[in-house]
Amino acid sequence: MTYCLNPNCDQPVNPQDSNFCQGCGIKLTPLLRNRYCIIQPLGGGGFGRTFLAADEDKLKEHCVVKQLSPQVKGTNALRKATELFKEEARRLQQLGEHPQIPTLYAYFGEDSYLYLVQQFIQGQSLRQELKQQGTFSEAKIWQLLGELLPVLDFVHENQVIHRDIKPDNIMRRSPQSQSTGGNLVLIDFGVSKQVTATSMELTGTSIGSYGYAPMEQMKYGLASPASDLFSLGVTCFSLLTGIQPSHLYMEAGYNWVKSWREHLKHPISAQLEQILDKLLQKEVEHRYQSANAVLQDLPQQTQQKTLLQDSTGKIKVSGLNLKAATHLQKLLGKTQLPYQLLMGGAIVLLGWAGYGYWQSLPLTGHGGEVNTLAFVPISPSSRSQRQQPNVALLPLQQIATAKEGILASGSDDQTVKIWNLQQKQVIRTLKADSGWVYAVAITPDSQTAIAGYKNHTIKIWNLNTGKEIRTLKGHRDLVNSVAITPDGQTVVSGSYDKTIKIWDLATGKEIRTLKEHTREVLAVAISPDGEKIASASADRTIKIWQLKTGKEIHTLKGHSLDVNALAISPNGQLLASASDDKTIKLWNLNTGKLIRTFDGHTADVNAIAFSPNGEYIASASDDKTVKVWQKTTGEVIKTFQGHTAEVYAVAFSPNGKTLVSGSKDKTIKIWHLP
Repeated sequence: MTYCLNPNCDQPVNPQDSNFCQGCGIKLTPLLRNRYCIIQPLGGGGFGRTFLAADEDKLKEHCVVKQLSPQVKGTNALRKATELFKEEARRLQQLGEHPQIPTLYAYFGEDSYLYLVQQFIQGQSLRQELKQQGTFSEAKIWQLLGELLPVLDFVHENQVIHRDIKPDNIMRRSPQSQSTGGNLVLIDFGVSKQVTATSMELTGTSIGSYGYAPMEQMKYGLASPASDLFSLGVTCFSLLTGIQPSHLYMEAGYNWVKSWREHLKHPISAQLEQILDKLLQKEVEHRYQSANAVLQDLPQQTQQKTLLQDSTGKIKVSGLNLKAATHLQKLLGKTQLPYQLLMGGAIVLLGWAGYGYWQSLPLTGHGGEVNTLAFVPISPSSRSQRQQPNVALLPLQQIATAKEGILASGSDDQTVKIWNLQQKQVIRTLKADSGWVYAVAITPDSQTAIAGYKNHTIKIWNLNTGKEIRTLKGHRDLVNSVAITPDGQTVVSGSYDKTIKIWDLATGKEIRTLKEHTREVLAVAISPDGEKIASASADRTIKIWQLKTGKEIHTLKGHSLDVNALAISPNGQLLASASDDKTIKLWNLNTGKLIRTFDGHTADVNAIAFSPNGEYIASASDDKTVKVWQKTTGEVIKTFQGHTAEVYAVAFSPNGKTLVSGSKDKTIKIWHLP
């Protein structure tokens, strides 16, 4: 069978060997782009048609082909339709790395039509599920919120508003395909909007589905994350009641949201009622403003299910996926356990057997690329305390004694942010008009932050007040790296001016300058005993210095390109280096001898860190991944994938249970370790 792609053809199905359509007479295209064979139509609308196709280059793997064939008149209408189609391709390219968003395979023009090829999601829409199975239970609504809110959070973080959230655009994967990602998939980005500075201005363009889209979107053309959250609330309402919100809209406009409870066929919990009520607020300022804010209000068990995802999006609990959980339940025989209890048991069982990795929601708030990360050091005595205080209730100077301490991040948005990692909240934002922040460190007493800036300066900040203490001036180019001695008295900085400077923190006075590198200094590190400095440079060398005298001890050569990052092991015996040559090298700090080379990244390695126990090394790369390596064997233990752009920074929490990474994508990802 050969399918005619003329939108006006009344008889598009033709015998396999036909050269011309028997219905309309035009020449047939057996393979689009000599690759995609149309199997059957899936649907269509005012802007185009969608087909199921087979990819001949991938063993006839099924995919979806969208054809732009707008049934509109007028140049402006056609231009708008074309713009929306191109925007959908751009959004899929931007977002399609998420396992719950279809992947874009191709975008091209052929025979005067535009085509978009994307991943085929095997399953059915929630609209179809509603028709087949009836209204949703409260448990299914919690599951919907738990699975879809992280997807929306990802979409919004990437500055995109979907603008058409509804049951038709949420697919539930069929059981046999659920292992490839989350259960629910968000589709149809055909009317999505890139968030810009003018996104909340009057655009004159109202796009969305009546009843599902909020008033500001339909009446004024406004778009924000809160708009998608309103549509998500309406979706939950429709699935709970079976009522088409467009009917309510036609009868009462947006006034129906004030009395939405009257349409419920069965009572729901007060907690779900409160969440839906806040999602369905007519006025945008009264609604939830972010998907993350909704997630914080979900029941604890729903949050746990949501957070137990590894970097590829497969639902896991300590290495156990859903298929394995089902098998475990079979092994338990006739005993019927609640799902939450079953998964809790899986955690216990696998705690004896192997590693467990999972990713929680990222930290968002920076408006630019995240270049640097640093935890406040925690003394062994603090870490050994049996009972850990609640970080949220502590004054800033005491947070360092809590479970995971505090985290500092520096960004192109010219700010340093201090985070309560346990609560995932910003404690302080340190703002200076000094350009991008390339380096940050915190003193061991957690009182002071040191940051290196694009304008050649180093600023010292009081973390309790958020006030600047002083500015260190002396470098003649951007400051790319800073480090603090264990006693908290001395600062070392590395700069693009090819020098390393040593400063007295208390007075801000420069002690000495080290000038042996022939190109930009990209990294500095201080040994745990405070006696040695290590520096890395674009001259492809690493130098070891005596801190007190400034005397050069060793020059380490082995990298073939710029050396971007350094880390010294907690026992002070080993030095790890990361380079644009895509490798990590491990050196003996005392002798300068190369011990081994770690290969595995496919692009520049930008950052490196030792775990607190000294057994593992973490690295971050332009290949968008974070890797954890076994120090003694050089084996990759885990590769974390989740960032959508280059990863510039990585750091272990003081207890070694959490790894954080900062990226060009403006987020800080949190990876939980065994």
